[in-house]
Amino acid sequence: MTTQHAESPVHTGKMTAGRKVRAYVALTKPRVIELLLVTTLPTMIFAEQGLPSLGLILVTMIGGALAAGSAGAFNCYIDRDMDKLMKRTKNRPLVTGEVSPREAMIFAWVLGIVAIALLWIGANPLTGLLGVGAIFLYVVFYTLILKRRTTQNIVWGGAAGCMPVLIAWAAVTNKVEWPAFILFMIIFLWTPPHYWPLSMKYGEDYRNASVPMLGAVAGAKLVSVQVVLYAYATVACSLLLVPVGGAGWVYTIAALLSGGWFVAEAHKLHSRAQREELNDKSAMKVFHLSISYLTILFLALAVDPFVGSALV
Repeated sequence: MTTQHAESPVHTGKMTAGRKVRAYVALTKPRVIELLLVTTLPTMIFAEQGLPSLGLILVTMIGGALAAGSAGAFNCYIDRDMDKLMKRTKNRPLVTGEVSPREAMIFAWVLGIVAIALLWIGANPLTGLLGVGAIFLYVVFYTLILKRRTTQNIVWGGAAGCMPVLIAWAAVTNKVEWPAFILFMIIFLWTPPHYWPLSMKYGEDYRNASVPMLGAVAGAKLVSVQVVLYAYATVACSLLLVPVGGAGWVYTIAALLSGGWFVAEAHKLHSRAQREELNDKSAMKVFHLSISYLTILFLALAVDPFVGSALV
């Protein structure tokens, strides 16, 4: 793994207070936080089989967002050497110099400490410990150990992105049960077919930074096969929530229809790759569609407790 000794370039533009705040916000990777929060509230509702208290929702959502933001800031600090080599990340605050490495490290630690305190005190100690685990998985397991070493980095490192559902479940029940593990596995299996199409588009970026993302180092034909297989596995796992988690007809219909859509688009990607007709637009269509799929699935999860009863 490359060590990061080089400092960020000095930013020469005028640094206003507003610009500084926006730079700090950018360190947290807010688009990733948004996706994580989409899974948190529905999981809390499903675990409660109703609406949890507003206070618990706010504590869990804010604590979870701060934990994800802390992990994102640590990631930006560690990866600043590669970020300056990639077009997709060259405008991140540590590359432009809008935030110094020292400022980023302090910011990451403060966010993490506040996040764990909120989850521990506002919800329960188990939720706080799961928050620690989420940060550790993303910063140490994925960023420091896996990302630069293996093409399976996003597979195993993606476990960090699954932690919000365990945090949400524990916040409501003070334990982690089988339905929570199924939700964890849905996101775990969903992450590769979500991220690999993106890495196919930005393959040159990853190769320039010597990051062995599968979509960047393997041929489109091989990657598309993996996308299809993981899409099937994701949909199959989502349906386990019916017999094991007590999901009702709203969730079941949404899982079947959105899952069928997801698998069909994965097959289209595979077909184009086999014909050597795959382009960036096709790859990104699957990337964006995967976000829609997960959003529909978790919205249905939130609605399900209020409509009908368990199918099994």
